[in-house]
Amino acid sequence: MTQTGQHIIQELQDRREQARLGGGAARIDRQHAAGKLTARERIDALLDPGSFEETDMFVVHRTRDFGMDGNTIAGDGVVTGSGRINGRLVYVYSQDFTVFGGSLSAAHASKIVKILKLAIQNGAPIIGLNDSGGARIQEGVDSLGGYADVFLQNVMASGVVPQISVIMGPCAGGAVYSPAMTDFTFMVRGSSYMFVTGPDVVKTVTSEEVTAEELGGADTHTQKSSVADGAFDNDLDALAEIRRLIGFLPAHNNAPLPRLDSGDEPARVIPALDSLIPENANTPYDMRELVTSLADAGDFYELQPDFAKNILTGFIRMNGFSVGVVANQPMVLAGCLDIDSSRKAARFVRFCDAFNIPILTLVDVPGFMPGTSQEYGGIIKHGAKLLFAYAEATVPKVTLITRKAYGGAYDVMSSKHLRGDANYAWPTAEIAVMGAKGAVEILYRSELKDADKIASRTADYEARFANPFIAAERGFIDDVIIPHNSRYRIIQAFDKLRGKRQQNPAKKFGNIPL
Repeated sequence: MTQTGQHIIQELQDRREQARLGGGAARIDRQHAAGKLTARERIDALLDPGSFEETDMFVVHRTRDFGMDGNTIAGDGVVTGSGRINGRLVYVYSQDFTVFGGSLSAAHASKIVKILKLAIQNGAPIIGLNDSGGARIQEGVDSLGGYADVFLQNVMASGVVPQISVIMGPCAGGAVYSPAMTDFTFMVRGSSYMFVTGPDVVKTVTSEEVTAEELGGADTHTQKSSVADGAFDNDLDALAEIRRLIGFLPAHNNAPLPRLDSGDEPARVIPALDSLIPENANTPYDMRELVTSLADAGDFYELQPDFAKNILTGFIRMNGFSVGVVANQPMVLAGCLDIDSSRKAARFVRFCDAFNIPILTLVDVPGFMPGTSQEYGGIIKHGAKLLFAYAEATVPKVTLITRKAYGGAYDVMSSKHLRGDANYAWPTAEIAVMGAKGAVEILYRSELKDADKIASRTADYEARFANPFIAAERGFIDDVIIPHNSRYRIIQAFDKLRGKRQQNPAKKFGNIPL
């Protein structure tokens, strides 16, 4: 090698070493003191060892105003590239708070746009690790344009490749909209926040006194706003859970479902399910017990566990294959559907449908939540979101009614009428317009003063409708199954549906009631 060649190689090594330092040792120390990993440490924790290949390491901004002339750091505040998670290809970008506070410049944005385009082109998930002070003020409209360029690619990627955002520091202003358009958003407690306008602006405009944590911390967005799908105690826990989540997801919208053989026998009998439903129809039970019982090795990746707790959403495996689960939770609000649970479940159903993940629906629902707050809040339109999502979905859909399936909520929860493929019921299932007490009070209003007659009418109504057989006689239920055989029957149903092909009428897209 010539002397010139050796010089260039040395310069390359020096430049790489300098780029890896980001904002320098002092800023790295401050990042660690705040309980946060650096951008590169996060990538190392997320990806398989030695698999990361960086892109655009030497990119710098081209701003000359406000003292930025000559003030450049290689990478410009974001580390981008590709790597592997359990051997599977993923694309990743990780914002570096030690470099200009992770602020987004035109060059910074162009790096993210490039990696998003590569993910779409090559059919692999994209993971964004967000830690940014927002738009780089020195760049003005160029920074704003950069955000919009990123947003456009988020939209282009939607339904094509899975998109995951992890908020690991500040995320404010325009920066919040990219995570909001991704499929899943997670946060780190105590060190991350998201809001459109910060506490100071809120105080100025509305006179409200609120902290950054109260306004946009992890608890706020996992319990109140539903912006985030989950929160973790530290960076390492968050990244480990993202690795776990990737294992449930296909690489892209035309990819086969991933399979992980846990060794769990498909025909495993579950005797405990025979006594899961209490004798008293008004006594709650934990639907999570059923979900974990059905899942391979009891592994349930729950999404939004702290929001709209009256419905459960998440992923399990059955016979090794990923399955999306939507389940009413009788422990909370008796499992009623309300505004929040309808939105939560509808978004999840649409994700599963976009990526060809079969959907298992476990039903114990006494109806929609009544009340002025629900009606004024638009329960009609929000409930229709879930109905629309199920009706539109063409993936394999298996439904199991465990107890109550009353009123319009019966229809909404992946009924046979919404193209459910295999609809089962336990012997304890009750499929009716409403519960016996309410029905009798309407049907026999003139007899309400006669307690004995009402009791007799109620018993008669229960005998007729507190079972799954009328629905089965109509073909609305394909079979009544013994609870302890549920896992085997559901796995068999999904296995038969593996080759399902169903097309909706040709159209640009449906107008879901947003």
